[in-house]
Amino acid sequence: MKTVVLEAKNLTKVYNHTKVVDNINLQIQEGEIFGFLGPNGAGKTTTILIALGLTEPTSGEISIFGYNSTREPLKVKKITSYLPENVGFYEDLTAQENLKYITRLNGIPEKKADAKIEEVLKNVGLQDVAQVEVGKYSKGMKQRLGMAVVLVKEPKLAILDEPTTGIDPKGVEEILELIVRMSREQNITVLLSSHLLYQVQKICTKIGIISQGRIVVQGTIEEIGKNLLKEEKEDSLEIKVANKLTPTLVKSIKQIDGVVGVKKKSPDHSLEEIYIKYFRGE
Repeated sequence: MKTVVLEAKNLTKVYNHTKVVDNINLQIQEGEIFGFLGPNGAGKTTTILIALGLTEPTSGEISIFGYNSTREPLKVKKITSYLPENVGFYEDLTAQENLKYITRLNGIPEKKADAKIEEVLKNVGLQDVAQVEVGKYSKGMKQRLGMAVVLVKEPKLAILDEPTTGIDPKGVEEILELIVRMSREQNITVLLSSHLLYQVQKICTKIGIISQGRIVVQGTIEEIGKNLLKEEKEDSLEIKVANKLTPTLVKSIKQIDGVVGVKKKSPDHSLEEIYIKYFRGE
């Protein structure tokens, strides 16, 4: 049985008489890359802040490896790394100096810190610019440095809030690859908050979709797709073809008496289809 890393029970947060987090129940298991999906203002960031002990819930609770985020925030912070959407650094310091500062804040012994800093800078591809002031870095380089900050703490849980915002396509692929490698090689559980569907579908093992403060669905994409994307109620017949489905063949089937429509079926469920079902009212 896998260890439960993050668990929310009836989690609710009210701001100015508005429920921004509404009775959320959520469970993330060890080793998962969990995609936390939803439009802006859905409650993703507020849920994350409660998980980190940076704001308190109105009711309910959330725990990380059994530690209550409200009552035991320091214990939570020791085993959790957080990469916010707009990551900030001391721009007049080098990447190495910024990481050195982070290790001191987290009480990592100097000898261990030096070796770890060298290791993570290599892992994120910044070893050749480690002595360059961060103010001269591009947006993508700063995001990679943010990933280095996550890794240098050796967390059990990494919470990443829109980690690829403002990065070019090549940089996006590098960050996604790094997240997968981090999870597999270092057994770090990942909570990835995003609104970019293809990125979540590409790397996440499970997803949760949040809308107006509520978790509307959670599970694997395959499970959700099977339950949600059911065929229409009309009688239907599935036809399997030996070769490629050509426009000519489709046209021939449509011309058969009684056929009202022909729909090409993909073998895999699309996260975009699932998302559209919830946010376009289909």
